[in-house]
Amino acid sequence: MKLRHWQSECLERVITSFRKDNKHFLCLATPGAGKTVMASEVAARLLTDDEIDFVLCFSPSISVAEGFKATFSRRFNNRFDGVIGAVGNSYTYQAMMYFSESFWQLLNQYRVLVIFDEIHHCSGLDIESANSWGEEIILNIQTQATYTLALTGTPWRSDNSPIVLSKYSSKEKSIQCNYEYGLKQAVEDKVCRKPNIVLIDNEKIAVTDRNYDTQTFSSLKALFEEKLISYQELISDRKAIEFILKKGCQKLEEIRETNLNAGGLVVASSVAHANKIAHILQKKFAQSVAVVSYQDVEPSRIISRFRENTIQWIVAIGMVSEGTDIPRLQVCCHLSRIKTELYFRQVLGRVLRVNSSIDQNAWLYTFSEPKLVEFAYRIEQNLPETSVVFKEKYTRGEPQMGEDMTSNHFAQLESPVLLDFNVDDLSNDSGNRTPALNQYEREDFPLNSFEFIGSFREKLVSTFDSPF
Repeated sequence: MKLRHWQSECLERVITSFRKDNKHFLCLATPGAGKTVMASEVAARLLTDDEIDFVLCFSPSISVAEGFKATFSRRFNNRFDGVIGAVGNSYTYQAMMYFSESFWQLLNQYRVLVIFDEIHHCSGLDIESANSWGEEIILNIQTQATYTLALTGTPWRSDNSPIVLSKYSSKEKSIQCNYEYGLKQAVEDKVCRKPNIVLIDNEKIAVTDRNYDTQTFSSLKALFEEKLISYQELISDRKAIEFILKKGCQKLEEIRETNLNAGGLVVASSVAHANKIAHILQKKFAQSVAVVSYQDVEPSRIISRFRENTIQWIVAIGMVSEGTDIPRLQVCCHLSRIKTELYFRQVLGRVLRVNSSIDQNAWLYTFSEPKLVEFAYRIEQNLPETSVVFKEKYTRGEPQMGEDMTSNHFAQLESPVLLDFNVDDLSNDSGNRTPALNQYEREDFPLNSFEFIGSFREKLVSTFDSPF
């Protein structure tokens, strides 16, 4: 396979580093750049040179794990499912917690390369500060594996805790990546599509309180500064939903004039929210729609079918996020309640993968909520400033600083049930799987009602100087 320039360069950097007795390597490559293919080439080189016996891959969801399995199987022209004769296997981080001691002994008995996709899901520089997935890596992989290759497109965490297996500068406390390939480089190299981010606002919003007193606001920024309604209420409002979906449908129709099978993604906040969105897409805009959530029996099959067909939209809850490869996606409507920079970039990454179609632009529509506006304007930064918090010690089971203290029904799972969804959609600490609430939902709101009485307006954030 002919590698992209960055993949070849990173491959040589990894091999050189390993041969200098550096066991661990961290690669930052923007979502959609082709990290899985690069990792498969690293594994192939080490196997060919008889430097490893076996390869293990870990990733945050079943659909991504299956993607790794398919890519590595093609590269090796061999099974990659852990059976006799296979050169390795691909698992989710969730599965890692249920392996027996005899499984982990394989890393002591054989020369094993362990590959981690989206390593930022796993936190901790030691046992005391680690989340549950980070703890498994520290206990069973960090010193036992012959080599580790960690991959990420967003090397930071929403809870500001350090990422496992990573090094940080002593002064700035910034993460030290062994290789960086940012979105700006990827767009210039035509490895990723040019992202166009459309921020949607309204010129007049009326809010009425329980005493029937009404205030009007000239923008969403002014509205949210007063904290009179929640962001969840905004993205649940039918008029707002219909406007953002209308813009998305118009753009998708325009793209499909040349790219016949181009598709759109709507990231929803709940199953009920997704069903409402799907109903609007079907009934008001006459669109074909698939809905996928972590509650589905076989969500990966739904995603796989959408990847190969011509259905116009897929509405996802906790799915189709980081690592999910659907190159025909070119339009995204961000209606999730999650408002972290990590998640914003991961969602944008779903529409950045290039394919052979004529139109190679990507479009993301979202509301002008202050934090989302901030994220949109600094999308060209590989490593936006984040404050990493190094914790000395905390008691397992107690909430960490910056972690949402909410009920946790996922934590009650005792059997090895593999949930196919991106846990970071619901958590500030993926390994502890704690459903998160956004900053407004934790506050008490008076019983206010609101109405858009002005016109909606759009602002295009056109990033980078692009050749497209």
